[in-house]
Amino acid sequence: MDRYDFSLIVPCYNEENVLNSSIDAIQKVFSRSNLTCEVIFVDDKSTDNTVGIIKKIMQNHPQYSFIAHAENMGRGVAVTDGIRASHAPIVGFIDIDLSTSPWYLLRLIEEVRAGADIATAMRVYKLKPQTMFRWVLSKGYNIIMRLFLGCSLEDTETGYKVFNRARIMPILDQIKSNHWFWDTEVMVRSSIAGYNIREIPSVFIRNGFSTTVHIAKDTVDYLVNLVNFRKELRKARNGS
Repeated sequence: MDRYDFSLIVPCYNEENVLNSSIDAIQKVFSRSNLTCEVIFVDDKSTDNTVGIIKKIMQNHPQYSFIAHAENMGRGVAVTDGIRASHAPIVGFIDIDLSTSPWYLLRLIEEVRAGADIATAMRVYKLKPQTMFRWVLSKGYNIIMRLFLGCSLEDTETGYKVFNRARIMPILDQIKSNHWFWDTEVMVRSSIAGYNIREIPSVFIRNGFSTTVHIAKDTVDYLVNLVNFRKELRKARNGS
């Protein structure tokens, strides 16, 4: 039975520097709405004080809960575990550095309530030295992704997605990637399934250079996953 209107998944890995301020900002958004909301933290085996901060935050918020991975499983697994544990008909996740404002949550939730299966915050970069390189990588990847997979979506990799929970559950069962490529899979598989997907332009501002993305390694992983995913889709189309 649904206990909340909306479940927010917060995947965490070494977030001690931003967690308190970001949760305060998210809570302000929730307080300005009539929605009943839960927050599910999923810690992916942080090595800093992230878990301690989560436990302290939860003391004042009975609607918040916590999943702790015994080992580092990958961001995709963290989001999936949070969605499966959620108790609302609408569920989403957000990158906790809040490079995209949490106020977009209300717009995305409304899109799903109005009939969208998925609503995402499509990143529009405010170009600064901190964002130039990420902008080039993001644009380049999305061009390659569309060419490889024949997908028309503009920004599959945004870390800011809201789902109709009942609709996304069958898609989660199909996903094979545990890490960042999870986002490509969830969006492309949903698109192939004919889901109603709404991409809402949103301002993306990175205030620092710190990131959990390992550029060289993750770029290679993305390309390998793209090739393998295209092979899988071709086999499925050919019935083999």
